[in-house]
Amino acid sequence: MATEHDAWREQASLYALGALTAAERAAFEAHLASCALCAADVRALSSVTDALARAVPQTDPPSELRARVLASVSRDPNVAPGFSRTALTQSPQVRLKSDTTHVFIPWVAAAAALVLAVALGAYAVHLRGRVGNLEERLREATLRADASERQIADARRAAAAAEMQVAVLAAPDLTRIDLAGRPVAPQASARAYWSRSRGLVFTASNLPALPPGRVYQLWVLPAQPSPPISVGWLLRPDANGRANVLFDTPPDLPKPQKMAVTIEPEGGVPAPTGDMYLLGPN
Repeated sequence: MATEHDAWREQASLYALGALTAAERAAFEAHLASCALCAADVRALSSVTDALARAVPQTDPPSELRARVLASVSRDPNVAPGFSRTALTQSPQVRLKSDTTHVFIPWVAAAAALVLAVALGAYAVHLRGRVGNLEERLREATLRADASERQIADARRAAAAAEMQVAVLAAPDLTRIDLAGRPVAPQASARAYWSRSRGLVFTASNLPALPPGRVYQLWVLPAQPSPPISVGWLLRPDANGRANVLFDTPPDLPKPQKMAVTIEPEGGVPAPTGDMYLLGPN
């Protein structure tokens, strides 16, 4: 619990700053004369306030300010009777009050600026974190958008190919040719749907896996003595040996007597050179 002496010690800082009224100052000075603890507090606080006063550049007040202050004090009812102007100008407590009033505002401004700088720094760190998070989310959204665009493009290509295959299969001049596996691929089979006006759809199954650098090439075998005509090469079969290809054949392609599939170097050749894997009709 606070004691009466604690109340006196609380007034020590106000006394050092010159912030007591005349009555409070007189009472405190009377107590100060008999209290070593409060005297020590005042000495310690006075050294601090003196240091604060020297921490900023000193400027001389205008000459007319002194006259206004003295006139104001002489009219102040709180000023103790007998308190002379000479005492006012020479009193260390009053000089300290004037000095510290001069120093107080710059120190408050400096402290406020420091608090503001710390707050702005923390806010900047917070903003950098938010910006980094938004940039990461933007990158992820961009990647998802790119993947979606690729999927859409693939779906459109697949839809266009399916539409073209349906058009070939619905052609009024459609011809079907069945192909069977040769000794190098006895399990393989295929079927070609050819329309002079709309193209050719070729499907195969159970084709052996291709070695590196090789492709399956499709040929039209017209009536003798015409040589084989390349239609194109097949897509690489999937893991189950299936292939499904749509060919855009020229309108002047001779009507096939037979069709064949051979294995050739990647990029194809103008005439068959490799083993025959499919031939038909038999």
